[in-house]
Amino acid sequence: MEKIPFTALGLEAIKAELMKLKTEERPAVIKAIADAREHGDLSENAEYHAARERQSFIEGRVAELEDVVSRAEVINASQITGETITFGTSVMVADEDTDEESEYAIVGPYEADLSKGLISTSSPIAKALIGKRVGDSVEVTTPRGLKSYEVLSIKVIGL
Repeated sequence: MEKIPFTALGLEAIKAELMKLKTEERPAVIKAIADAREHGDLSENAEYHAARERQSFIEGRVAELEDVVSRAEVINASQITGETITFGTSVMVADEDTDEESEYAIVGPYEADLSKGLISTSSPIAKALIGKRVGDSVEVTTPRGLKSYEVLSIKVIGL
């Protein structure tokens, strides 16, 4: 069984979503199905079909999150030195062509959110950066072609 790396905050967010699905969303959709059944003919009842579809989504997500939580491994921040780029580090890079600087935090796949600068360990840029040190150059194949970055700084994120 493959472990899934998490920060402590990331795992808590997943657990909170799972709890909300089980305690709020699931009971609400069950009630919506019961209410829709009272309206009679189910074959032409759009409310019923929508509620059943929502129930299917909720049950699938609950199963997925239960699996994720069972395989979660919280990474201990005290084991991260910040000398090289690893899970749990934040890295400042500069595009070698445009000098544009970007900061990324390397996190697990269920925590990734590019709009917040959180990239998954399995993303192409993270794969290229992991193991590098300040001053190293990396080449990353992106949808826009090959990009070169210089590592400017590395710091341990608050896990």
